[in-house]
Amino acid sequence: MPRILIVDDQAAVRDELVYALNFEGYETVAAADGDSALREIEQGGVDVMLLDIKMPGMDGLQVLGKAKERRPDLPVVMISGHGDIETAVLAVKGGAYDFLTKPFDTDRVLVSIKNALHLVELDHENRALRRELAREVQILGRSQAIQQVRALIQKVAPTEAAVLISGGNGTGKELVARQIHALSKRARGPFVAINCAAIPAELLESELFGHEKGAFTGASAMRRGHFEAANGGTIFLDEVGDLALEAQAKLLRALQEKVIVRVGGSKEFAVDARVLAATNQDLPAMVQAKTFREDLFYRLNVVPITMPSLRERAEDIEDLAQHFLTEACRRNGLPARRLLPAALERLRAQPWPGNVRQLKNQMERVAILAEGKEVRAEDLGDMLDAPAAAESGGDLFAHATIEEFRAAAEREYIRRKLQEHGGNIKRTAERIGIQRSNLYKKLERYGLK
Repeated sequence: MPRILIVDDQAAVRDELVYALNFEGYETVAAADGDSALREIEQGGVDVMLLDIKMPGMDGLQVLGKAKERRPDLPVVMISGHGDIETAVLAVKGGAYDFLTKPFDTDRVLVSIKNALHLVELDHENRALRRELAREVQILGRSQAIQQVRALIQKVAPTEAAVLISGGNGTGKELVARQIHALSKRARGPFVAINCAAIPAELLESELFGHEKGAFTGASAMRRGHFEAANGGTIFLDEVGDLALEAQAKLLRALQEKVIVRVGGSKEFAVDARVLAATNQDLPAMVQAKTFREDLFYRLNVVPITMPSLRERAEDIEDLAQHFLTEACRRNGLPARRLLPAALERLRAQPWPGNVRQLKNQMERVAILAEGKEVRAEDLGDMLDAPAAAESGGDLFAHATIEEFRAAAEREYIRRKLQEHGGNIKRTAERIGIQRSNLYKKLERYGLK
């Protein structure tokens, strides 16, 4: 049961509170002065402290300050025979959870303790969630290339500088952005990720900046954009190189003036969001070709971070593969599996055109299909080679229906065209004659993303 520390120089008050709390099932410990209370806190096991303000020696406000130095997360309910507002304000500023006046109502004390304990429970849950999030955004690897990336993240995260993250598809650009956010002063604020290539050009401005009711056909209500949603946090613009020039100009204004105007409106809204961007394209070359604004490039490229391909950090494949396998087993409720040295050697020999994302997906497959707890090189044969055969087209005429045949043929066509154009989605969409947003939907449908 929760343990409540009662601190009051009056024995009658202590006895009354001990009796009431014990009756409710709480464990209690009593202290007559500040020194005794601090010793109890240092010994541990205290969940909530009821603290009188007027005491000989150290008063309650002094004890509160020292207690918060030792246990910042300890909820403290202050009790005073003088319910003046000034004292209450000082107590709350000092970190007190609640402020009660004597003669106190026992029911009111019990409600305050219950709420304080609920606050502790929520704090523990939040910490657990933050630990889980930290596990998900950690960047694994011991290679020199990835150590340099981590060093840059550590330097830039506490600042407000814009960061441009470059690298091929599947290298972990969004992971870098999320870790920068998690290590920044804005970590408690929102992280809003936008795939600029997946949004049709005619809707991009509305998605970024919002729109007013009636701004265009179908705008039946006012809608906040992603910049407003990211206020106080971080906005991540993935595939920023796919922005149309008109959208680039409006984005530049938002970054420079820190204000946005909703589509169909005239009122300016201040926004405070740190901007991180990513691209798999050669933005300097696009600047030379006049397809990307030079001023926007310099605005985004304050601190550049380049993510290496998986082949450029081949020494990390072992750590990554075992980590992804362990996590996939845990996530799917499967027994833990271990990759044997020969299996790891075979993984290191793979080309990994899809980089870390491809390796992660492969380990998910291994976790599900492997038979024993130890994964051998020969076990990977079907798991690595069969998907490769399927990706190369397989026997299209083996499909039972024409719908299955069409889907398989379209999947293979898109896969090969993406490969021809180095994974560049914008260029692929242009060459095969469809909108980028439509191509993204097909990539999702066929599991090619």
